[in-house]
Amino acid sequence: MKKITLFSDGSALGNPGPGGFGAILRYGDKERIISGGEAHTTNNRMELLGVIEGLRALKEPCDVTIISDSSYVIKGINEWLEGWVKRNFVKVKNPDLWQEYLRVSAPHRINGVWVRGHNGHPENERCDIIAKEVAEQYKSGLR
Repeated sequence: MKKITLFSDGSALGNPGPGGFGAILRYGDKERIISGGEAHTTNNRMELLGVIEGLRALKEPCDVTIISDSSYVIKGINEWLEGWVKRNFVKVKNPDLWQEYLRVSAPHRINGVWVRGHNGHPENERCDIIAKEVAEQYKSGLR
């Protein structure tokens, strides 16, 4: 199984407001950047969508380490998701995205790792810049 590192960050201007995500997939010395966004969204949705789109880009089952500064995403993956599934996502925010996460993560072995945001982590900083650029494009009507 290939070992992949998925770095991800999300942003929303106004929260809710225009938002974007940036993700970097790394396999060995190869990288792929993925970005996207929505015109009206929240930062938590963008944080999670970055992970989802990164996983969706993988073409085979992989051993994936997800690195994010979102405690919502990392705790969701590592701690809360099993209970949410048992409760059928009752009183859970963003159930549509969490169900999509379950679908796209199913073939993979996932390990979520939290990093402190805006603390000099190079890939997290890059993802933050990408996410904010996309959010600004939505805000300016360029997307």
